Amino acid sequence: MATGTEPASGQIEPVEGWNEKMRILVVLAHPDDPEFFCGASIARWVEAGHEVHYCLLTSGERGVGERDLPAGELKRARQEEERAAAAVLGVRSVSFLDLPDGYLMPSLEARKQVVRAIRKVQPDVIVTSDPTNYFPRVNYINHPDHRLAGEIVLGAVFPAAGNRSFFPELIAEEGLMPVPVKEIWVTLTHQPDVLIDVTGYWEKRLQALYQHKSQVSDPAALRERQLSRRAPGSSAENPRFEEGFRRILLS
Repeated sequence: MATGTEPASGQIEPVEGWNEKMRILVVLAHPDDPEFFCGASIARWVEAGHEVHYCLLTSGERGVGERDLPAGELKRARQEEERAAAAVLGVRSVSFLDLPDGYLMPSLEARKQVVRAIRKVQPDVIVTSDPTNYFPRVNYINHPDHRLAGEIVLGAVFPAAGNRSFFPELIAEEGLMPVPVKEIWVTLTHQPDVLIDVTGYWEKRLQALYQHKSQVSDPAALRERQLSRRAPGSSAENPRFEEGFRRILLS
């Protein structure tokens, strides 16, 4: 399994193998998913000079638990929180497709919207979630939006995003030409084949998570939980943190 480290010199060891600057599009279900799933890796990529963009399928308007907050108010708040979190990490742009939170379905219309987003950004790399991961932890069922976001995005990447025969109206009406995505990085997966040492970026991940004030009622408890997610073999005195992905090379 490939791993990456941050050498003492401060330079980032290119475990990704990228010898040129990459444009990365992170396509996930909800505001805060990028930061919770792979925020430290995003910080690492930005510091290395890569260009990162977000496309969130929903605005997370149902992410209130038992609190009584109007959906429109929460939608605006969560969009603002995501933009603030993205700014902490150095993300270039944030867009929202405004599909219904909690009700994602792998429809052709949803796939078309993601194809549109991909063709607009023209990314080399797409990050999305694992559609097969029902049980990320022993005591947790994965949110269906997380799984279905991955299904929608993978269906948009192949075969549609790079093939002019799919959604030709995006070319005729919007001038959005096909884009050959080079790689997919699947996060929130139980089958990682790449582990990145992101110890040097864990604090920035935390600072980004703190921006999601509607979701983080107790920042101190969040910090404690996040610092407990140490990599195997490390300790509280000498912690190491990793983020895992399943990497798919398309070209």
